[in-house]
Amino acid sequence: MPHAQFDPTARAALAAAAVEAKTRKDLTWQQIADAAELSVAFVTAAVLGQQALPEKSADAVARLLDLDADAAMLLRTIPTRGSIPGGIPTDPTIYRFYEMLQVYGTTLKALVHEQFGDGIISAINFRLDVKKVADPEGGERAVITLDGKYLPSKPF
Repeated sequence: MPHAQFDPTARAALAAAAVEAKTRKDLTWQQIADAAELSVAFVTAAVLGQQALPEKSADAVARLLDLDADAAMLLRTIPTRGSIPGGIPTDPTIYRFYEMLQVYGTTLKALVHEQFGDGIISAINFRLDVKKVADPEGGERAVITLDGKYLPSKPF
């Protein structure tokens, strides 16, 4: 039976313990995702307290990270989502995403509405992918794919 977690501090404490275990064991997020048999983006979000894992995946992650049964149970609970406290983010990587949305948010909204009509892009029925690619001008580029189902607004 699914259960909801209403105290974000419990998931934050679990995330801190899991990241400490990941570091101690010198694991990558991909290795943890492989153990969970789910995508690296989804498992990373779950371990960081933003998604709930299925039981089999939660147990596998807990075993890999040497976490106890209570931690595995907490990995299965539906979290209170939102990892960025109020205000403008201060972490440089997160801030750049915030900045991108400040600059391109209205553009994305205009293009989505022009192509799809009035509605939203789901963050529930959603896929995320991050790839590193060579930049033809030298260096590397990040290709970030946000793939969400379009949900039209419905008059009632």
